[in-house]
Amino acid sequence: MAEKSSFFVHFSFLLLFLSIITTCGEGVRNPVRRSSERRALMDGQDLSRPLKLTFGGPSRNWTDAIPIGNGRLGATIWGGVSSETLNINEDTIWTGVPADYTNPNAPEALAEVRRLVDVRNYAEATSEAVKLSGQPSDVYQLVGDLNLEFDSSHRKYTQNSYRRELDLETAVAKVSYSVGAVDFSREFFASNPDQVIVAKIYGSKPGSLSFKVSFDSELHHHSETNPKANQILMRGSCRPKRLPVNLKKSINATNIPYDDHKGLQFASILEVRVSNGGSVSSLGGKKLSVEKADWAVLLLAASSNFDGPFTMPVDSKRDPAKECVNRISSVQKYSYSDLYARHLGDYQKLFNRVSLQLSGSSANKTVQQAASTAERVRSFKTNEDPALVELLFQYGRYLLISSSRPGTQVANLQGIWNRDIQPPWDGAPHLNINLQMNYWHSLPGNIRECQEPLFDYMSALAINGRKTAQVNYGASGWVAHQVSDIWAKTSPDRGEAVWALWPMGGAWLCTHAWEHYTYTMDREFLKKKGYPLLEGCTSFLLDWLIKGKDGFLQTNPSTSPEHMFTAPNGKPASVSYSSTMDIAIIKEVFADIVSASEILGKTNDTLIGKVIAAQSKLPLTRISKDGSIMEWAEDFEDPEVHHRHVSHLFGLFPGHTITVEKSPELAKAVEATLKKRGEEGPGWSTTWKAALWARLHNSEHAYRMVTHIFDLVDPLNERNYEGGLYSNMFTAHPPFQIDANFGFAAAVSEMLVQSTTKDLHLLPALPADKWPNGIVKGLRARGGVTVSIKWMEGNLVEFGLWSEQIVSTRIVYRGISAAAELLPGKVFTFDKDLRCIRTEKL
Repeated sequence: MAEKSSFFVHFSFLLLFLSIITTCGEGVRNPVRRSSERRALMDGQDLSRPLKLTFGGPSRNWTDAIPIGNGRLGATIWGGVSSETLNINEDTIWTGVPADYTNPNAPEALAEVRRLVDVRNYAEATSEAVKLSGQPSDVYQLVGDLNLEFDSSHRKYTQNSYRRELDLETAVAKVSYSVGAVDFSREFFASNPDQVIVAKIYGSKPGSLSFKVSFDSELHHHSETNPKANQILMRGSCRPKRLPVNLKKSINATNIPYDDHKGLQFASILEVRVSNGGSVSSLGGKKLSVEKADWAVLLLAASSNFDGPFTMPVDSKRDPAKECVNRISSVQKYSYSDLYARHLGDYQKLFNRVSLQLSGSSANKTVQQAASTAERVRSFKTNEDPALVELLFQYGRYLLISSSRPGTQVANLQGIWNRDIQPPWDGAPHLNINLQMNYWHSLPGNIRECQEPLFDYMSALAINGRKTAQVNYGASGWVAHQVSDIWAKTSPDRGEAVWALWPMGGAWLCTHAWEHYTYTMDREFLKKKGYPLLEGCTSFLLDWLIKGKDGFLQTNPSTSPEHMFTAPNGKPASVSYSSTMDIAIIKEVFADIVSASEILGKTNDTLIGKVIAAQSKLPLTRISKDGSIMEWAEDFEDPEVHHRHVSHLFGLFPGHTITVEKSPELAKAVEATLKKRGEEGPGWSTTWKAALWARLHNSEHAYRMVTHIFDLVDPLNERNYEGGLYSNMFTAHPPFQIDANFGFAAAVSEMLVQSTTKDLHLLPALPADKWPNGIVKGLRARGGVTVSIKWMEGNLVEFGLWSEQIVSTRIVYRGISAAAELLPGKVFTFDKDLRCIRTEKL
């Protein structure tokens, strides 16, 4: 009997692992089969849970609304009953035009700042450094709102019949409720293959559906109906110049005029299809009215005339209205079922690559499924429901699939979702943690395609950044600073040096290029895209480094992002030299380009010789008198020891220059630093700390940081919170920033699998007492390896590995290790003792 049971578990493990592989290559899996496979893998224990966000009523705030997206187009769905609102986003709707990101006066200011730093007048250097600051970024906007008004009978809906949900396995949002004997339902999804947002609205009684639909926008716009085609077309324009940074909230921004023709032009079109017997008519040339239909299907397209970051909108040849009309015409041949099937196949090909099931300890096995996701978040502190961890992990993958696809813009500070013309921090990509964190999980989370927009964006930054480097700093190569926008801004931000003066944004981004290679082993990518980006960045760094008085190379001026220190004269300052983060990023980039040169046969290049010579002259990471990692080159007094940024720990994560195995003293100092910093902080800080603790193989503290994110934020009193989740599981700074949604998925991945191109660590930070049983399938590891792991009672049971190329690796689990060689076309299954027990052909 034991042999049969063991065979059943092994066979089912292989079956499910193979299904992940099939999904990577072919697309949709049967959801029924998926559920049965989940159960089988847990020895009959039913851990299958729907991956759904659920809501007990219509949205009261934007952070209650459901986000959908196809990478380029997005919407947040409020789920009202008598009226429904969709905030419509398109990722190129921005203020501004291409600009000059250079400052010819910067060299003179730079020389003075460096002089002041050399004589240790750090406070004065900080004041002088403001002359190096630039202009603010431009601002992410929104197309506008799609509004649906239902007849007055809907106000009498039965409240306990109301349901609203987002199904992560299908990327479909649903709203349903009853009015008397009639059940009404709405379904929404954003199709990537067809580049439209699709909605189906229907009632259970024939002829019961009537509503009006219209567009609105806070931007300059005009809409008109085309009754013959059952369409509404809205045209609009963005501001060619952003609103003032400190515009008072009491001022109605929509009343501030702007030139309609100089900024980006956009359009959106809505087409309505109805059942036989239903009718569509125009109301006042602005609205469409649907009467007595069984069902209606809405198709929405949106576009702008953005033609890249170097083309003035007035010079663009794109016609957004024509593009929208053509897009709608291209889907005429598809029924709603066709559109849904095409959407599902495209989405699940990515989403289904990874699954995670966790079971809790006996103390939390009696968790009751709450009525809504918000209630589950609220109760997490007492029941620590592992299913909620699964949900938030997969939500991070869902959101990146929905906001970043090949050919789109990068996922910005809010992904693609926005309801304001003045969003927090302009909705702009911030390069001192936030944009990078957005993509941390794309590789281990097995959705590498979603990272492509980042490299396209970096290529644009490299063009503008070359001019900034040359004019501002007299340096070769390219540079980018702390904040950017759709126009690939590379100059410093406006304002104080503590945030604006940070020329390491492009360098940090370049580490993603090497990471992409290590996970995919895509030599062609490295040759054509990754290496040229690293090459330009390295050239700048070599020129930016100057010889210090101690003989080491130094960065001067230098800041630690957004963090002040107390100078020796007792004055507050932010500018000094060789901050720990500066040097850690430079070490990482230098190591990356040397490794890349070895792959591409460029080790004899002059640039590589300069890098190798410079590596030995970079200062060491230092430990302060209290045992923590020094944040600056000197052991300055820190007036804010609980500061949100942990920039000086970059070398541990996401970097690789500090490791538990190779630099235990520094790892111990990192631990002291994290304890000193404390556990409180905004969402992105919380998830970064979780990943750092995971890299230290400290499961207890990694899990503690995981639990910190499960704090339900009241959007009307969000100033009272640090981090947390809104009811739609958007992560809070507060306000909403999407980076922690992505950082959470990355941190959980780090707890389960860590790797280099030579080593694979299994369950390095598993909180065995909290997640004693579980299975993860389809995570990616460096070396191009796909990993699935099963554990029970906190112990490894078995795991499977496969790769598309020959891979030699060292597998590590709880201090024991074993060498393994993987061959393409085969799944290798190992037992708890790291012995290969089976190989199966794919």
